Amino acid sequence: MFSPFTLLLTTTITAAAATPLLPRAGRTSPPEGCLTVGGSGTYSTLQSAVNALSPSTTTAQCIFIYAGTYKEQVSITTALKSSLTLYGETPDTSSYTANTVTITQSKSQDDGVGNDETATLRAHTTDFSVYNINLVNTRGQGSQALALSAQADRQGYYGCQFRGFQDTVLANEGAQVYAKSYIEGATDFIFGQRGKAWFDGVDIRVVAASVGYITASGRESADDGSWYVINKSTVAAKSGDSVGDGVYYLGRPWREYARVVFQNTDLSSVINGAGWKVWNAGDERTSGVEFGEFGNTGAGAQGTRASFSEKLAQAVGIETVLGSGYADWVDAEYLS
Repeated sequence: MFSPFTLLLTTTITAAAATPLLPRAGRTSPPEGCLTVGGSGTYSTLQSAVNALSPSTTTAQCIFIYAGTYKEQVSITTALKSSLTLYGETPDTSSYTANTVTITQSKSQDDGVGNDETATLRAHTTDFSVYNINLVNTRGQGSQALALSAQADRQGYYGCQFRGFQDTVLANEGAQVYAKSYIEGATDFIFGQRGKAWFDGVDIRVVAASVGYITASGRESADDGSWYVINKSTVAAKSGDSVGDGVYYLGRPWREYARVVFQNTDLSSVINGAGWKVWNAGDERTSGVEFGEFGNTGAGAQGTRASFSEKLAQAVGIETVLGSGYADWVDAEYLS
């Protein structure tokens, strides 16, 4: 389980829930040098702007998207040599609540493709940042259907929304941060295998379902550096949805060495008293799991937790998950 000799822990994270940013100035016009999409922009779709990016330049590139709903799937599957930032138009950059840009589609594995290929945004390039964009997969119940497939190192998502039902966010490779954002789903909707993901000040919302699981870590060995840490966040029912008490679990192990922590997070009564669940009856996959909690509050933080989980003595530090150099690429203004 969790060892104080192998984890770098910190006691500086003490708040019980997300600390909201103060309203900031909006972003209603393109930053200098950005390609532009929609409105009075040059490109009518985000994919056409992505296709116009230089794959060889080492100078930072950016795309600004004017307010609107864009019905498309966006694939950034060429590894750029530069950093790339996507900006959504918004009157308030501090969180997702005022976002005006939505990208939506409904592809799922029912269409005969793999998980990555179902995503509304497929992000396969390093040093990639997204601000104030809503990513939606409308497929709904019945099949894996991603809003985001994050497949590279040093990716940051700030003030974004991710909406789906099953497999909403695939945090699969490299160090990633999700801050002041919204994630919605029902089944294994934060998942992946090798990602090192820090979720900070995130509103996690569950939809009406008979049973649900927030996380599904696919960490495959004790040597795998994968983490999912949900820090200073909130877990509750989606607005307008009726969700019974105890219907949801914090996670279940997709692979034997799943590693997930919820800390300093407000858990509503939708969370079952056991907290965590086996993968399936007869296929438990709990022999090497590291499921932990620290400092959580709310009705969902109460109860006799599953025997294969534990209460931590201290919170996990962000540098443990993202590495000591995280400040070089994470936008700290969005951290709690």
